[in-house]
Amino acid sequence: MKTYVPPRFDPTRVPHLLGSFAPVTEEVDAADLEVTGELPPSLDGLYLRNGPNPRFTPIGSYLYPIDGDGMLHGVWLSGGRARYRNRFVRTPALEAEERAGRALWGGLESMIVPDADQVGPELAGTFRDLPDINVVRHGGRMLALAESACPFRIDAGLATVGREDFDGALPAGITAHPKIDPVTGEMVVFCYGLEPPYLTWSVIGRDGAVTRGPTPVDGVDEPMMIHDMALTGRYVVLVLAPAFFDLAAAMAGGSFLSWRPERGTRVALIPRDGGPPRWAADGAFWLWHTVNAHDDGPGEDAAVVLDYVQWARLTVGSSPDGAAGDEPSGGLVRARIAPATGRMTRTLLDDSRVEFPRVDDRLIGRPYRYAALATGTGRTDLLPGEYDAVRWYDAETGDSRVWEAGNLSVGEPVFAPEPGRNSDGHGHWLTFATDRTDGSSWFLVIPAEDPEAGPVARARIPVRVPLGLHGCWLPTEA
Repeated sequence: MKTYVPPRFDPTRVPHLLGSFAPVTEEVDAADLEVTGELPPSLDGLYLRNGPNPRFTPIGSYLYPIDGDGMLHGVWLSGGRARYRNRFVRTPALEAEERAGRALWGGLESMIVPDADQVGPELAGTFRDLPDINVVRHGGRMLALAESACPFRIDAGLATVGREDFDGALPAGITAHPKIDPVTGEMVVFCYGLEPPYLTWSVIGRDGAVTRGPTPVDGVDEPMMIHDMALTGRYVVLVLAPAFFDLAAAMAGGSFLSWRPERGTRVALIPRDGGPPRWAADGAFWLWHTVNAHDDGPGEDAAVVLDYVQWARLTVGSSPDGAAGDEPSGGLVRARIAPATGRMTRTLLDDSRVEFPRVDDRLIGRPYRYAALATGTGRTDLLPGEYDAVRWYDAETGDSRVWEAGNLSVGEPVFAPEPGRNSDGHGHWLTFATDRTDGSSWFLVIPAEDPEAGPVARARIPVRVPLGLHGCWLPTEA
């Protein structure tokens, strides 16, 4: 392992450490946020979002969106009022760096790890935990999620409880994008690794107990990166794009991820009853995020419909000059996969620059009507992962509606259903946004009935909220 900081790395030239992405180090509590408009009284709960936020200036390398300490940002809503709190996810590495007063671990590409003199024998030579991508509540646990590792349990006040391995049943961890079946209450997860078995899936019951331990996916014989998954009533859906881990290249100073388009992209349909996976294949494409999936009818041979945001290839980070010109074209795509034959057809639904797709979580694994996505207007140069509008796609009509956010860079939209209503057209979409001109940050509430009109309420956050990744709406539990 390297024990020095490569002099070529200059964090002041990393675009995703600057501007609206720049990390914050202060943990803040604020009551009675200033509100423009009126917060709907039906919103009673917590909007919570995670994202990479280095506690100290990174050393060696920094690769967005994978590197960085996790920071949770929460807005509690009740009675038309709002309060805010942010907290770091306090991993052993973060606590060791706080004792030292500086970064001790390098970014993933640098392979820099501290020795025993710096951090003691337990942490020496280890890679840091990175629970900085998503957050979910399930089975009485609130979890800050890493890319493919053990999550960290968080209490109701956002304090870190510790690493969560589900009573030892999932020691390697889980994905950052589990899917909770709204009918069965099960949380289905996967985990990929650098050693065999390279890919497993598991099930966590409604009560938080593991009902299916790590189950290898037959047909995967190399380490691959898989960021998200989808779920139907019958299948776990995993998309295996040709993004392979290359440790030899990383040790020699190259990239630890290798894009091999000649290998194509495969899709595994894994029966939830434990049967062998059914495979489909097509030309190479990458996806960060799925929108949703469902079985198109009864019977084992009914097609699986998968909606997702497609990219021509995998890219991470951005160029040192801050340009996003190398970002491959993307769009909203629908794939139909025949389990019996492995035939897959793909249809472009919307060719806009979009990401961070979300639907009403009550419809995961079932047909949905509305999907919300962060999108770009094209009126200004934005970094990968930065968007200045929200787009709503209507899966029934194929139409889209857009709210343009002006100087605001918006994050992932999350749906909060109207209590007592079952439709995904009744409720509110919630997100954070940061003004690119003055760095002010806002919590936005956008009505599902008329999203083009924009927010009905904006709560000013007293500190800047860096652009981050994924979050959730957690209604107050009775």
